[in-house]
Amino acid sequence: MKKRVANCPACGGPVEFQLSTALVTVCEFCHTVVARTDKRLEDHGKVADLVETNSPVKRGQMGTFEKKEFEVVGQVQYQHPAGGVWDEWYLKFPADRVRWLAYAQGKFYLTTEKRLSESTPLPAFESLTPGHRFQLPDGKTLVVAESGIATARSAGGDIPWAFRPNAEHRFVDLHGPDREFATIEYDETSGPRLFLGHEVALDELGLKGDSWEADAPTWANTAALQVNCPQCAGPLTLHAPDQTLRVCCPNCKSLLDCQQGKLEYLQTLQMKSKERLLIPLGSVGRLNDVEYTVIGFMERYVVEDGKKYSWTEYLLCNPTIGFRWLVRSRGHWSFVEPVPVSSVNEFPDHVIYQGQQFRIFDRGTAYVGYVIGEFYWRVTMGEQVASVDYIAPPRMISLEKTTSDAGSELNISLGTYIEKDVLAAAFGLKELPAAWGVGAIQPAPRLGDDIVVLWIGFIVLLIVLDLLFSTGSVTQPVSQFHFLVAMAAVSAWPLIALFQNRQFEVRRWQVSDFSPYQQGESDA
Repeated sequence: MKKRVANCPACGGPVEFQLSTALVTVCEFCHTVVARTDKRLEDHGKVADLVETNSPVKRGQMGTFEKKEFEVVGQVQYQHPAGGVWDEWYLKFPADRVRWLAYAQGKFYLTTEKRLSESTPLPAFESLTPGHRFQLPDGKTLVVAESGIATARSAGGDIPWAFRPNAEHRFVDLHGPDREFATIEYDETSGPRLFLGHEVALDELGLKGDSWEADAPTWANTAALQVNCPQCAGPLTLHAPDQTLRVCCPNCKSLLDCQQGKLEYLQTLQMKSKERLLIPLGSVGRLNDVEYTVIGFMERYVVEDGKKYSWTEYLLCNPTIGFRWLVRSRGHWSFVEPVPVSSVNEFPDHVIYQGQQFRIFDRGTAYVGYVIGEFYWRVTMGEQVASVDYIAPPRMISLEKTTSDAGSELNISLGTYIEKDVLAAAFGLKELPAAWGVGAIQPAPRLGDDIVVLWIGFIVLLIVLDLLFSTGSVTQPVSQFHFLVAMAAVSAWPLIALFQNRQFEVRRWQVSDFSPYQQGESDA
């Protein structure tokens, strides 16, 4: 294609359309969105400066995907309803074919527009709520993870649609098996458009030139940032400055908005935590062969029958894999990690994950009661989510749905029970307080192999002795009554163990409204 060069209608500087299908380009001199029409170029207003996200992809880079070369020709930056930003690049392939590459929370999604026939229209935006299952014409089923209204914040280079600064951007994100991903964009003029693709790894893109390292996000190499609280001037350490959106100062309890390490005072939080910080912020530990830094602490609670039940959560950060959580409830600990929404099948009283059934344990509204440290979203006091917990000890599946005027989102996580001694050793702590009661996913006690072998040995010994006495091989016989008593005593071990296990499960479920051990319990 012969590149078209013209003059910017705002500043007169040269603008160049590298993509034949580009509807707009952004002037490099005055940041004006220049739209081309059949007769002339139009000024669609100026864009804000792009937020520096240390992105791995730059305009002008070349790359290779599935043996086809491409060039990064354009970029759009969106303001997420929750406050963060995400980037989207436009990749020019041979014959001016375009693919979209999105980058959000450390993951890449490469999509291509899929045009559907009039006989298979896309559903309305309002009908696609998180958890909704949407079947494509080819039979594939995708699950809605998020729907919302973002803002087209900034842009650069060529863009194959009519970009306008600060325009609303209605979107629905869906996930499927095998890293499948789709986005439906709803435009008032052109109607809904489906973009279908997959989550991809950076090294699959074969980027060349000024790029980041292929095995880790750029912020993996970003050192902790030392700043001062704008309210009390106390020292603050940001362990993930490129990802942090909210910080609560540990010195004066000021809640601060954070953009790339720039802090803005919001309010002073009037709050007290019921629990002391057992793992200090900034602590580094190794779990499952991965090193994590503790960057945030949160106390959450639910209210049931007028009574408050609280627990605490520690936010962990690893530059390569992102964020994880340590959750402490009634002194019991669990390690929590996100799972794809498409990997969980939900039913009225249980879910299926990895072929295993998890039974409903709790349902309610969770509130934020206390925060300290860094968070990757704009956390607020009193923030609430609708949550449902399902258990299959020692694991738990948790569904959390947030809803606001700007959209809704479903997050699913997997919690795995972790012994406090293992956790203390991982973070170099002397000890952690003992738990009380039975934890929701605490493993049930089981007979050790040595006890089972000993029990079987006793049974065999009694049978052999009984045979010897009954055949007269032993000159001094023992009453059969004593043998029956001994056999009954030894045989009672498994029954006692079963009784103890049942009592253990009764104690586990006594705080749940869905206990299978309560008479008259509804199956719903």
